[in-house]
Amino acid sequence: MRVLGINALFHDPAAALVMDGRIVAATEEERFSRRKHGKRPVPFSAWELPELSARWCLDQAGLDPSELDAVAYSYDPELARPADQLGLNDPWDHLRQEYARRAPEFLAEALPGLDPAKVRFVAHHVAHAASAGQASPHPDCAVLVLDGRGECGSHLAGRYANRELTVLGSQSLPDSMGLFYEDLTQHLGFLRSSDEFKVMALASYGRPRHLDRLREYVRLDGEGGFRARPVPWASLVPPRPAGAPWTQEHADVAASAQVCLEEVLLGLVRWLHDRTGEDVLTLAGGVALNCVANTRLYRQGPFERVWVQPAAGDAGTALGAALHVAHQKETVQAMPTAALGRGWSDAELRAWLERAAVPYEEPEDIAETVAEELAGDGVVAWFQGRSEYGPRALGHRSLLAHPGRAENLERLNAVKGREEFRPVAPMVLAERAAELFDGPLPSPYMLFVHEVATAWRERIPAVVHVDGTARIQTVDRSDEPLVARMIDGFERRTGLPVVVNTSLNTAGRPMVDDPRDALECFGSAPVDLLALGPFAIRRKKVFA
Repeated sequence: MRVLGINALFHDPAAALVMDGRIVAATEEERFSRRKHGKRPVPFSAWELPELSARWCLDQAGLDPSELDAVAYSYDPELARPADQLGLNDPWDHLRQEYARRAPEFLAEALPGLDPAKVRFVAHHVAHAASAGQASPHPDCAVLVLDGRGECGSHLAGRYANRELTVLGSQSLPDSMGLFYEDLTQHLGFLRSSDEFKVMALASYGRPRHLDRLREYVRLDGEGGFRARPVPWASLVPPRPAGAPWTQEHADVAASAQVCLEEVLLGLVRWLHDRTGEDVLTLAGGVALNCVANTRLYRQGPFERVWVQPAAGDAGTALGAALHVAHQKETVQAMPTAALGRGWSDAELRAWLERAAVPYEEPEDIAETVAEELAGDGVVAWFQGRSEYGPRALGHRSLLAHPGRAENLERLNAVKGREEFRPVAPMVLAERAAELFDGPLPSPYMLFVHEVATAWRERIPAVVHVDGTARIQTVDRSDEPLVARMIDGFERRTGLPVVVNTSLNTAGRPMVDDPRDALECFGSAPVDLLALGPFAIRRKKVFA
C-alpha cells in the first residue's frame, strides 16, 4: 500500500510516505520553503499545504500522485465543533475547519493526478499516537499524547497491542497543558507554538515559588484527565516584551510552570500504567518535546522504558497518519531512523561545489579532518547523509565544537543568534555514555536530560547546563559509523569522548537541509570548516 501522510492545519506542515508498510521518507515543509515552522500557526494559514515536501516524498519513491492508494490527512473536521462550544476564544477557527473540509480538493490541485476521493481524514491525536505507538520498536506499549489541541481535545491515553490502538482516556478542550505552556511562552515574550523549549531552558534558572498558585488553576481529575484553566500570568510577573532582558522573576514563573506540567504528566502516566500494565510508554504531541518532563517520567514514573517520537510535534502527525492508514491493510514496520529527509551523493555534492566556485579539499577521511579542526577549537558545520525528521540535529545537519572550552557555549549561541540561557548538547558514543551521564540510555534522539557525572563537569563545561544536566545524543557505531569515527578521532586528540552538537542554522532560519543552505549558512556565520559529505571547505581559504 502506498500512503502519503500530510500535516497541514495548525503548524509545522510536513509530509511522509509509507510504502508496503515501510517508512520511505518524512520531512517538514520548512526545509524546502525556508520559513521557520513552515507557516504561522493561525487560522488564515490553514489552507497552506506542504506541497514541496509532499512532491519530494513522491519523487523519492518515483511515484506519481495518481499511483497513491491513500493520502492520510492528520485532522478530521467531522470530529470538530465550533470554537465557542469548546470554550476557546478563537473567532477565526471556522476558517480552519472550512480549509480542513476542503483539503481533498486542495490536495488534488497541489498534486495533479491525485484522486481527491483517496484522501482520508485521521483524528489528530490518533495520528500523534500512531507516530509513537506504531513507529516505535515496541508493538505492545502504552501511548500518551499531549499538545495544544486537536479537533475537540488536548490529550489521548491509550494502549497498543500488536500495533492496534485502544483509546483509554482523553481530555476535552478548553483544558490543555499545551495551551497552558503556550500562553506562558507568549507572556514571556517568545513566539507561541514555536518557542516553548526556551521556557523549558529558562526554567532551569528559576525556583518554582509560584507552584501553589498554579495548582489553583491546574490539577488532575483522578480519572485520567485534568483541569487547566486560564492562568492570570500578569498577576505573577509582568509580560516581557519580545527581545527584552529576562529577569529572575521570569525564570521563577517558568520554573513553576515546568514543575506544574511535570506533576500533571506524572499523574497521567500513573493512571495509564494502572490500566495497561505495560512496561513501555511511548510519547508524542508537542508536550513530548519537553525533555525535562520526559526525564522525570522516566525517573519517577511506573514504566520501565520511555520512547519518544523524535518528530513529536505536529510534523510527526504526517507520519502517524500514514502509518495509521497503512496499518489497516498491512503490517507496518518501526521507524528505523530519524534520517528520513533529503540526501545527496558525493558526485552531486561535488557538482554543487563546482557551481559555487569555492575552493574545497577531498581529504582521505573527512571524520579525521573534522576531529583535527575541533581539537584545535574550530567550529565545524557538519552536513552528512539524509536530513533529520523533527527539530533535533542528530549528526546529519549539525554545528560541532569542542566541549572542553566553556566559552564555546556563548560562542555557538552568538553564531546562531540564540539567547544566552540556552544550552548546547553533547554527542557521545553509546558504549561510553554511562561513564559520563546518568539517565535513560540509549538516547539517540536527544529527548531526555541526563545528570553529568561530577568528575566530568569541569572537563566538558560547554555542554553542562546550569542545573548540572545535559541533553545528550548517544551514537551507535553500527547506525552512524562516520560520526563514531569523528568522535573517536576527537578523543584521541583531546582525551574527551564528547563533541558539542547543535543544529546547523542561524537565528530565525530552519535547519539547513540542502547543499545551497549549507553554503549560505557557512558564508554568513563564523564557521571555520564546512564538512559537506567527503569534502572540506575552509573559511580561511574561501575568504582569504
